Amino acid sequence: MTYTKSAEFQTALQDVAKFAKVLSHPARLAILQHLSKCCSCKSGDIANELPLSRTTVSQHLQELRNLGLVKYETNGVSVCYEVDIEMLVKYKQAMDTFFDVGLHELTCGCK
Repeated sequence: MTYTKSAEFQTALQDVAKFAKVLSHPARLAILQHLSKCCSCKSGDIANELPLSRTTVSQHLQELRNLGLVKYETNGVSVCYEVDIEMLVKYKQAMDTFFDVGLHELTCGCK
């Protein structure tokens, strides 16, 4: 196991950082938007809707899956993807908490 300095920070900060990193690419944001509209679809369908190759879509889906933002179901050789709403809400709440605390500190005399 590799030790990194990020392990020294609070788990909540690590979660926010992971979420922000995954969302930092516009292709992943577009994939999440597309999945939220169609509820469930295959990577080829996503590639048809976005200016991305199927391979690129698959790579971005893997990043989203690794964080748990996207879940999938295999049906033979076909894989259908959908947004994991519970995980998205969890990470949104973590971001909200992060910004609420930061804004509170800014308005409490840190000048």
